[in-house]
Amino acid sequence: MNNRSRVAEQDTTQPSTPGTVASFARFVVFGGGTGLASSAALVALSGHLPIAAANAVVTVAGTLLATELHSRFAFRAGRADLKAHAQAGGSAVVAYLFTTAAVLGLHAVQAAPSIMVEQGTYLVASGIAGLARFAFLRLAVFAAPKARSAETVTTTRTRVLGRDALVAAA
Repeated sequence: MNNRSRVAEQDTTQPSTPGTVASFARFVVFGGGTGLASSAALVALSGHLPIAAANAVVTVAGTLLATELHSRFAFRAGRADLKAHAQAGGSAVVAYLFTTAAVLGLHAVQAAPSIMVEQGTYLVASGIAGLARFAFLRLAVFAAPKARSAETVTTTRTRVLGRDALVAAA
């Protein structure tokens, strides 16, 4: 193997970050799938635990699962570490507070909204919170590491090429 092919090999083995649309589609699929699974788990657990306890267990487990799926598949960042789980969990708490505030705000403005208005308000708030969570997870939690500077890349390549030249000369 010559030096040029070795450098070309290094360039093509870098992991690629999926585009925004692909990441968002995966985020929706895995988040929605986890939500549906959580709903089924809540029904199953509510016969054995008080609803508040069942909801807490399902929420924690669902958030952990969704974070892992988002890390590995939606953002292709590998396995989520403890910091990523904490940040994603924090963003889920903020989303919960936002959707709760939206529904409470609706009830403050309208004493007895119809179920359609209430659900519409909740779904719009959930959509906004979901978009905000996606942006936060993509840009802060699972952001691709910054590329090394051109000088560092050049120096690294020079060292590899220099070492190969020394090995070939020996």
